[in-house]
Amino acid sequence: MALREGGYGQYCPVARALEVLGERWTLLIVRDLLCGATRFNELSRANPRLSRSLLAKRLRQLETAGVVERLDGEYLLTPAGQDLHSVVFGLGGWGARWQFGDPREDELDPELLMVWVQDRLDFSGFPDRRIVLEFHFRGDPRRYWIVKDALGPSLCTHDPGFEVDVLVEADLAALYQVWVGRLDLGAATRDGLVQLLGAPSLVRRMPGVLLLSPVAPLVAVAR
Repeated sequence: MALREGGYGQYCPVARALEVLGERWTLLIVRDLLCGATRFNELSRANPRLSRSLLAKRLRQLETAGVVERLDGEYLLTPAGQDLHSVVFGLGGWGARWQFGDPREDELDPELLMVWVQDRLDFSGFPDRRIVLEFHFRGDPRRYWIVKDALGPSLCTHDPGFEVDVLVEADLAALYQVWVGRLDLGAATRDGLVQLLGAPSLVRRMPGVLLLSPVAPLVAVAR
């Protein structure tokens, strides 16, 4: 009997699951869907090293497997997809405990960090008006702005022309470690790895604005 393409030839639920989830990038796409991404462009921006053609292929495979369904241009997890929450974050917990250390140089992408941060900001403690955060990473000439208005936060890679409320000056590796829960923001600011500059009343609110990565609690427990 010929082996099914992509199959392992084993009558085992682990093997069957790997036929769906074992391809490169697939679990990271599921991770982002579990964290709230629904649009193709959102998934593409969250995985900049994944080509758009391969992303489309992986999404089709997940649809065929009944993990994802497409509705009005959005990719939504089915009950089978939602049931992967414990699998994905369980894997994240294992990785945090046994495989996680200092960030590697090739993992420090400032724009990707800003894409992630943009989706995890809580401005409820700020004044009900436009809020502008500017981010500058030491040694990097590029700057990033997150502008919160009535439509929500948006990331800008060019100066939007608005007055900045809080400037975040940071070592990129340090802010990544804050983001994933490996370094406390208060400790990072005390050590000068991160500086928050702006009106004191707004700077004091910043620890409550940055909600951190969904995997940060796993990293904190492992730490």
